[in-house]
Amino acid sequence: MASSSTYKDESRPFAPGSHTLPSAQTTIALSSDDARRSSTEGIGVCGWVLVILSYFLVGITFPFSLCLCIKVVQEYERAVILRLGRIIPGGAKGPGLFFILPCVDTIIKVDLRTATFNVPPQEVLTRDSVTVSVDAVVYSRVFNPVISVTNVKNTQYATQLLAQTTLRNILGTKSLQEILTDRETIAHSMQSHLDEGTDPWGVKVERVEIKDVRLPQSMQRSMAAEAEASREARAKVIAAEGEQKASRQLKEAADVISESPIALQLRYLQTLTHISAEKNSTIVFPIPVELLSLVKRPA
Repeated sequence: MASSSTYKDESRPFAPGSHTLPSAQTTIALSSDDARRSSTEGIGVCGWVLVILSYFLVGITFPFSLCLCIKVVQEYERAVILRLGRIIPGGAKGPGLFFILPCVDTIIKVDLRTATFNVPPQEVLTRDSVTVSVDAVVYSRVFNPVISVTNVKNTQYATQLLAQTTLRNILGTKSLQEILTDRETIAHSMQSHLDEGTDPWGVKVERVEIKDVRLPQSMQRSMAAEAEASREARAKVIAAEGEQKASRQLKEAADVISESPIALQLRYLQTLTHISAEKNSTIVFPIPVELLSLVKRPA
C-alpha cells in the first residue's frame, strides 16, 4: 500500500547510522495518507450505531433538525468535516450547502484568503555589533485545509512566531550596511525560510516586506557626523581641483598675452568698459607694469 511505503520511507532517516531528517514533502504525504487511512479504516460498530441513532433523531425531529444539519460554506472557505473524530472521505468540502449529523459530525471552517500580520519590532544585534530594531509584514494563506487542521492548532499564531524567530536569525548574520541597503534580498530570504517551515502546516507564505529599520539615537548622530565630514571632504577636494584647473588656464592666458603686448592693452580697455557700465563716475588710469619695474630698480 502507498501508506505503508510512506511510513517505511519516513523510518529510514531515524535508522542507526543515518543523520538526515524527513523533508517537508514527506511530512505532507504522511498527513494525507493518515487522513485517507483514518477514513477507510471505518468508525467501528459503535460508531455505526451512533450514526444510525443520529439519522433516526434527525428523522423524528424533521424539519426542525434542518437548523442543525444544514451548514453553509462561503466561496473563500473550505470545510473539514470530522465524523466521530475521523475526517470523512473526500477531504475538504466547499463552497456551498452541506448536510451534517448532529452529535456525530464536527465541522471546521478554514479561511483560504490571504492573511496579513505584523511582525513586532525585533531588537537584533547585527554581525558588526550594532543593535537595530526591525519590523516586517508577512502575507500568508492556507493552501491545504486538511493539513492545517490536523497538523497545527493555530496556523496564524504559529506562522507569526516562526516569522519572529526567522527575522532574528537572518538579521543576526547581516551587517548594518547590508540591512540598510539589501532589504529586498533579506525579504526574499525570509520568505523562502518561512515557506519551507510552514509547508508541513498547509500554509503558503506569499510575500514578506521589511517595514522599518530603526537605529539608536547615538548611532544616528554618529552616522550623520560621518556623512557630513565625508561631504565636506569631497567639497574641499572639488574646490582644490577647480583652483588647480583655473591656475592652469590663467597660466595659458598669461603666455598668450605675453606674446603680444597689444593683447594686454586690449584687456585693459575691456576692463574699463565693464567698469564704466556699472560706475560712470569712476576713472581708472592703467599703469604699465614696466613703469613699476623702473621705480623698483635702484639708481
